[in-house]
Amino acid sequence: MPQENCCPPEQQYPNHGREISRLNRVAGQIDGVRKMIKARRYCPEILIQLKAVRSAVKSIESNILKTHLESCVAASFADKKERAHKIAEIKELLDKFKD
Repeated sequence: MPQENCCPPEQQYPNHGREISRLNRVAGQIDGVRKMIKARRYCPEILIQLKAVRSAVKSIESNILKTHLESCVAASFADKKERAHKIAEIKELLDKFKD
């Protein structure tokens, strides 16, 4: 669902670079789970590691959503039409991320 004008032109899209190290950690956790499965480790041990991966991804999602709210959504408050669009966008995102 890429949008052309998420943020004002001078701002463009926010920088989520600080999430790269977290994503690298998640990739390492996934590799670890893959090795556990190949090694036929005990099921609950694998499940615990998968839960850790899921928690880490949720944390990344949360940080990116917060950044979006603080930048793109906050910037839209000056324009009523844009504000309504951003509110609808956030509602749609929240529906997609329900667990």
